[in-house]
Amino acid sequence: MQVSGSVVVVTGGASGLGESVVRRAVAAGASGVAVIDLAAERAASLAAELGDRVHVARADVSSAAEVESAIASVVQHFGRIDVAVCCAGIPGASRTIDRNGTPADLDVWRKVIAINLIGTYDTVRRCAAAMSANEPNADGERGAIVMTASVAAFDGQTGQTSYSASKGGIVGMTLPLARDLAPAGIRVNTIAPGLIHTPIYDFAPPEFLEALARNPVFPMRLGRPDEFAHLVQSVVENTYLNGEVIRLDAAVRLPPK
Repeated sequence: MQVSGSVVVVTGGASGLGESVVRRAVAAGASGVAVIDLAAERAASLAAELGDRVHVARADVSSAAEVESAIASVVQHFGRIDVAVCCAGIPGASRTIDRNGTPADLDVWRKVIAINLIGTYDTVRRCAAAMSANEPNADGERGAIVMTASVAAFDGQTGQTSYSASKGGIVGMTLPLARDLAPAGIRVNTIAPGLIHTPIYDFAPPEFLEALARNPVFPMRLGRPDEFAHLVQSVVENTYLNGEVIRLDAAVRLPPK
């Protein structure tokens, strides 16, 4: 499956890792790129910058109705979906009990799972349904899906129970999704990025960023968003890659704190 000539859906595509995927897909010659994001104004600005191949569909991925509507609008606009990249997600940090012994807020925990894990699965099932109607290519392939986990799925830090659980769930469903969707000719893979310099770090003090950059083994720096997007393109275009979880982290292993 080549990005060039494909219709690519990117959730969380208005900023961060998702934005890097959108930009790379446009540069690689995608025939259409759909930005699905809750930040409609930012998404519209990105579309205005990148041109009429970019379509915006506002959606909160934790809402099944909004995901259904957004995917339907993409199919209506472009006629099909070939590639789906799931980048929508939020962080989550709270200890299970605080210093006073008060338990964590369960609603906050549920929200992280609803957006990161359930929202990813919902996007996958809707995009896969659309892909299943595509004509297969020479390899019998009708679509390619890339989900976004995190190294926190493997080395979750103190306070990351909800985030690590949500990303661990994505890791855990990668292979069964690949098996589920194989009869339809749809591949499913996951990337687990490490410390990538996205806008969440824009207002961090330099000393904090310097401390973070000492964690990776080599190169000893934060990753760049386009390095993530580059891997997404490689995963999409390598037809023999399926059911795999790939760490993109410069060999980092996160410490407890």
